[in-house]
Amino acid sequence: MGAMTSSSAREQNRLVTILLDLRHSVRVLGGSLLGGTLAVYFASPAIMRMLQHHLGQRLAFFTVAEPFLAHVKLAFAVTLFALMPMIVYYLWRALARPFGLTRLSLTWFVVGTCLLFYAGAAFCYFITLPFGVQFLLGYKSVELQPLISINCFVVFVGVFILAFGFIFELPIFMVFAARVGVLTRGHFERNRRYAILIISIVAALLTPTPDVVNMMLMGVPLYMLYELGIIILKILGIP
Repeated sequence: MGAMTSSSAREQNRLVTILLDLRHSVRVLGGSLLGGTLAVYFASPAIMRMLQHHLGQRLAFFTVAEPFLAHVKLAFAVTLFALMPMIVYYLWRALARPFGLTRLSLTWFVVGTCLLFYAGAAFCYFITLPFGVQFLLGYKSVELQPLISINCFVVFVGVFILAFGFIFELPIFMVFAARVGVLTRGHFERNRRYAILIISIVAALLTPTPDVVNMMLMGVPLYMLYELGIIILKILGIP
């Protein structure tokens, strides 16, 4: 009973430490997101044209305010994407002290998280999204022509690119979980079949189309990242 109480108190102290550290960071990030969104807004028409050209889409709007709001959302998404290194740094810095991460470990976690996030976003932008959009619009016919809302287009593209970026953080999660003793390398090695099942479900939910090809475009890289996480744990000597 005393051990459980001590463990619970320790976890509460960790949570309080993390929240206190993040309190100042949230204000800084909020100001940065606001200022960045305002600055990027003026470049959003050019970014919108680039996205349209990349995905080969003509867009429409159905309310007076829709184009303005769509450009604001696009500017916010681009700013969030650009500020990801800052967000990642503040998050890992908040986790470093309560979980006993060294300065070197903190540096590697920040760098690894950023690289994997941008790798996932790039994979989505250059491979998954074009295939997905092409598949979904393959249902058009003489009687059924697509008329895509600019707001829906921005939300669709932004959500999937950011989602792929976050999903590609799987090896980082695995290393951190093993590093702080929540899970072990043996746990990941023994539960590969469950990992495949979960990855298949995530791929089915996050890919923009339900076909097997697009699911594999996400599922196969995710499983490779899962195995990469195990390899990294072995290299680092974390049991």
